[in-house]
Amino acid sequence: MTSVTPLPGEVLPPPYERGSLADVIPAAAGMIGAASALDPAAAARARALLPEGEARTVLVVLIDGLGLRLLRAKAAHAPFLRAHLPQAGELTAGFPSTTANSLSTLGTGLLPGAHGVVGYRLLDPARDVVFNQLSWDPAVDPRAWVPDETLFERLAAHGTDVLSLGEPKFAQGGLNHASMRGGGFLPSKTLSERVDHALTALRAPGRRLVYLYWGLLDKIGHGHGCESWQWVEELERVDAQLRRLAEELPRDARMLLTADHGMVDVPHEDRLDLAAHPDLQAGLRHTGGEPRAVHLYLRAGAEDDMLAAWRERTAGRAIVLRRADAIGAGLFGPVGERAKARMGDLIVIAREGFAVVDSARDSASSLSLLGHHGGLSDAELALPLMIWGS
Repeated sequence: MTSVTPLPGEVLPPPYERGSLADVIPAAAGMIGAASALDPAAAARARALLPEGEARTVLVVLIDGLGLRLLRAKAAHAPFLRAHLPQAGELTAGFPSTTANSLSTLGTGLLPGAHGVVGYRLLDPARDVVFNQLSWDPAVDPRAWVPDETLFERLAAHGTDVLSLGEPKFAQGGLNHASMRGGGFLPSKTLSERVDHALTALRAPGRRLVYLYWGLLDKIGHGHGCESWQWVEELERVDAQLRRLAEELPRDARMLLTADHGMVDVPHEDRLDLAAHPDLQAGLRHTGGEPRAVHLYLRAGAEDDMLAAWRERTAGRAIVLRRADAIGAGLFGPVGERAKARMGDLIVIAREGFAVVDSARDSASSLSLLGHHGGLSDAELALPLMIWGS
C-alpha cells in the first residue's frame, strides 16, 4: 500500500490495509478451495482474514446499510447477531461509502480507484453526461464501463457454481452486469423467499458460492432515518432470518455476513441547498456523487474560485479537495485513468451532520431523505464481518 497524505482536519482515508470489501469474495472462495481462480495477491489478502478450504459451499450475505457502529448501537434489537458480535471482524467500505462503489469493490475485488465506480452519480466523460450508477443509463455499456473480469466470472470459469440472489429489477440491471456479472441469478421479492433459495442452493451437490443481497434496511434508513423505529423493526426481521439461515446451514457449508456501508441521519435544516447559493454554482458544469460526497465538475478556469467559494461556505462542515489532492491522499486507493476521468474537479466530503442537496435538480423523494452515507465517518465506513458454519 502506498503512503498517503493526511487530509485537512486530520481526516484520514479508509483503512484499506486492514481489510475491505475487496477481500470478501476471495475469502469465501478460499473456504471452498477455489483460491486458484484468483490472482495470488488477492488470495494472500483473503488468507489473512479467513482460513482456506473448510467447506463445500459458502454463502455471502450482504445487508445494505448494516454498518458495524449501527449494529452495535442497536444490538438489543438483534439477539442473534448480538450473540456473535464479540467474535465479529471489522472491514472498511471504500470512499465514497455508497452502494454502487461498495458492490463494485465486492464484485471485482478492486478498490474504487481501480474499478472506477467512484460515486452514486458519475460523469461519463465520453458524452459529458452525469448518470446514476444504480438505476443506470441504457446508453452506457456495462461491460465497457467496468471491463475488468469480475470475481464471479473467474470462479465460474474455474469450475465453481456461482449463484446471486437479489431483487427482480436487478436481473437485467446495469450495475449487476458491470460489476457483478458471472454465474446465475435467481430473483425474489421477500427476504424469507431469498433465504429459502439460499438454503436450497447450499444443499445441492457440487462446489458453490451463493451471494445474497438484501436492501430494505438501507431503504428504510434513507426514508425514516437510521434512528427510527422503522429501521429497528426491519433489523429485527433481518436478525430472525439470519438466525434461520445459520440454524439450517448444511454441515459442509459456511456463511459470511457483511454490509456495504453504514449510515448517519442528517436533519433537513442542517443541509446546504445548492439552489440557494448562486456563488457556489458560478463555475459548475455538473454535480455528481451524493449528498455526503459531492463531485463538482467545473468549467475551464473556474477551479480556484470555486475551491475558495466552497471552502468558505462549508467551513467546519465539509472538506473540499481538488481531485489531485483527493487521489494523492489515498481516498480511492490506487487510481487509474478511467476512474480519474469520472471524478469531479473538486470533491466535497461532508462531516457528520451535514449534506449537500439541490432543490432545483433533486426529486422530491430525494429531498425528503433523512438517512445518508457516502462520507468518511466511522459510522459510514466500518463494516461487520461475521462467520458461521464448521
